[in-house]
Amino acid sequence: MTQRALDSSGEQTPGSPRPAMIDAGAELDPVHPVGLPPSGHRATGLTTVEVAERVARGEVNDVPVRSSRSLTEIVRANVFTRFNLIIGVLWVIMLFVAPIQDSLFGFVIVANTGIGIIQEWRAKRTLDSLAVIGEAKPTVRRDGVAAEVSTHEIVLGDVIELGPGDKVVVDGTVAEADSLEVDESLLTGEADPVLKRPGDPVMSGSFVVAGGGAFTATKVGREAYAAQLAEEASRFTLVHSELRSGISTILKYVTWMMVPTAIGLIISQLVVKDNNFKDSVARTVGGIVPMIPEGLVLLTSVAFAIGVVRLGRKQCLVQELPAIEGLARVDVVCLDKTGTLTEGGMDITEVRPLNGSDEAYVHQVLRSLGSSDPRPNASLQAIIDAYPAGEDGKAAWTVTEAMPFSSARKYSGAAFTETDGTSSAWLLGAPDVLLPEGDPTLDEIEHLNEQGLRVLLLARVPSGELDAPDAAEGDVPTALVVLEQRLRPDAAETLKYFAQQNVATKVISGDNAVSVGAVAGKLGLAGAENTLDARRMPTDPDEMATAMEQNAVFGRVTPQQKRDMVAALQSRGHTVAMTGDGVNDVLALKDADIGVSMGSGSEATRAVAQIVLLNNSFATLPSVVAEGRRVIGNITRVATLFLTKTVYSVLLAILVVCSQVEYPFLPRHLTLLATLTIGVPAFFLALAPNKERAQPHFVRRVMRYAIPSGVIAAAATFTTYLIARHHYSGPGALEAETSAATLTLFLVAMWVLAIIARPYTWWRIGLVAAMGLGFLIVLVVPWLQDFFALKLVGTTLPWTAVGIAVAAAALLELSWRWVGRRFGA
Repeated sequence: MTQRALDSSGEQTPGSPRPAMIDAGAELDPVHPVGLPPSGHRATGLTTVEVAERVARGEVNDVPVRSSRSLTEIVRANVFTRFNLIIGVLWVIMLFVAPIQDSLFGFVIVANTGIGIIQEWRAKRTLDSLAVIGEAKPTVRRDGVAAEVSTHEIVLGDVIELGPGDKVVVDGTVAEADSLEVDESLLTGEADPVLKRPGDPVMSGSFVVAGGGAFTATKVGREAYAAQLAEEASRFTLVHSELRSGISTILKYVTWMMVPTAIGLIISQLVVKDNNFKDSVARTVGGIVPMIPEGLVLLTSVAFAIGVVRLGRKQCLVQELPAIEGLARVDVVCLDKTGTLTEGGMDITEVRPLNGSDEAYVHQVLRSLGSSDPRPNASLQAIIDAYPAGEDGKAAWTVTEAMPFSSARKYSGAAFTETDGTSSAWLLGAPDVLLPEGDPTLDEIEHLNEQGLRVLLLARVPSGELDAPDAAEGDVPTALVVLEQRLRPDAAETLKYFAQQNVATKVISGDNAVSVGAVAGKLGLAGAENTLDARRMPTDPDEMATAMEQNAVFGRVTPQQKRDMVAALQSRGHTVAMTGDGVNDVLALKDADIGVSMGSGSEATRAVAQIVLLNNSFATLPSVVAEGRRVIGNITRVATLFLTKTVYSVLLAILVVCSQVEYPFLPRHLTLLATLTIGVPAFFLALAPNKERAQPHFVRRVMRYAIPSGVIAAAATFTTYLIARHHYSGPGALEAETSAATLTLFLVAMWVLAIIARPYTWWRIGLVAAMGLGFLIVLVVPWLQDFFALKLVGTTLPWTAVGIAVAAAALLELSWRWVGRRFGA
């Protein structure tokens, strides 16, 4: 076995030669890499002087790791948009041809864009600060001492230690290997771990699944294999999101409709009608501006940004913003037991010698096993805590061979030279893996598992290769090690929350299925009695999906099976979230729709997860789900408001072109209507609490309400306008006609708002009432009447406008109820 270069205290092993200095342009020897002497010697790493020289030469891992866009990119993304360009051009035109009140829509865009920039900047700061907190620091040897450094401080030739769960952060060559197994699936797609020996290359982006060792950095910075991928993945990205892609689809169709309609309106108002040029331009712009649902994009970004800030306050790092949306759509949550339902630590409650074994001798074996692994897992750490080396003057035996725990094997092992010079070899792991079926000891273990206890078997094996496939054959059961797991105090409430939200919970663990089921039962998981040993799991994807749907607890699951289980659930149309903290969860986390990692988990799990719970609290998940539901539910609501405006604006323009009449509105009228019936209420509604479960088919759900609402609003408004054209005549007739049409459109739009604001609460009623009061103030205050060119003339037409609006409101109610019955809520 290759010995580790440093002892547990981090001191340099005596006799280790200091690495020789190399020329900056020298070729790197793959067998005896930079900073490491030939195999068999102890690698002390670089000296402080050598590190400084490499930093001066720029041989530093200087890939910028960013969790979000820069301020410049945020400003550019919010300012330079297609719709801001269109509105900006129209705004400039209006500043030259019309009073300032007809240019108000431009100031609204400036304010909205400013809000978007500020909110995303706040979200960026939150993401950046949380990313620093959650950043894993590799252990690097320098001057013979192992210490943690930031990833960007690694230099060419550094000696970097590796252990289970550690991610390979730069390219390098293995210098030391203690049964080192590396998973390169994130790079190559191959799921099987690769056994690494001294001299073998390791690539950045891979991670350790078993064993330990050290490697020398041969490529750092942008030269590393996965550096560009890592930089791109860590940057603020708008990854696939039904909400965002749906809005993009809507905007694409809106653009197609807007262009020909706007051209027809321009020709109609400037060529066909012999009107005052400036007035024609103003009314043409007034017809084009409301077709653009620019606030919808802004509001979505603001809602996501505020969600990130809110979750950041709860120590939840959202590495990709749409993950908030994704978790809200989840209908199955797969939980890893250890670290999720239970805390990381365990306690030994009993050691039962078997086959007449001497209890003191068993304790000595356990003490030696604890000293054999420099990076113990939770089970071995419990043994170390119970039987520390040096207790009662007894030291651990000399280790001659060691095999770290592997989740694929389900056991670890070590060989020793005992104090009397005799040799012995031992395995410690899952009893149902080490013992043959039908062994009477398994009945005793089953009884312990039913109590929720975890049981390990200590077995003596003939001397030989511990990592051989048949290493467990001929083993002699020596003792049972009974461990009690510490339940997370918040796990029961969280499981209850998911049950109330109709989210199915599946517990997937590498432990014994009966034991896991008992733990889940203690926490109140529905269906905890439905357990299945994954070794009996069907391999056919369809049959596996059926087994997944019928059972709630799965034990003895291998890492590859976890991945297959996620895929099986997805094949049935489920949206799957996977939580975990161990390296054996990485493959499943990567393939799940949403991967959730604990902050204390391995670096590999944090790297692939979209959401990292930095406080290690499973109880934070409901907050993430609630935030996602708030964002999706509210954006769906307000999108209907924005698109109703787009639909009635396009239809009004088409009706005006076909009828060859003046466009009824100036920009100031539609700015007032949009502010009171959409802008202000949408902002409050988008940030309101919302616990509705997220539904699929965003575009379809929005348009099936927006289209009938827009058609009814356009029809009612144009009807009032045509009646007013026949009623009024002489100077000021067009202003009176516009005022009547504006009244109808406002009342219909207010009724759409009133429907969307349901179910009513005191503040929702107050919001709708305040918007109505705002319009009433404009109608009764003289200077506001002049400012907005709104003045109701007489009583006949205003009341006619109200009557048409009432009829339209009744049609709205009928159409919304019909859509709800026909297509579902």
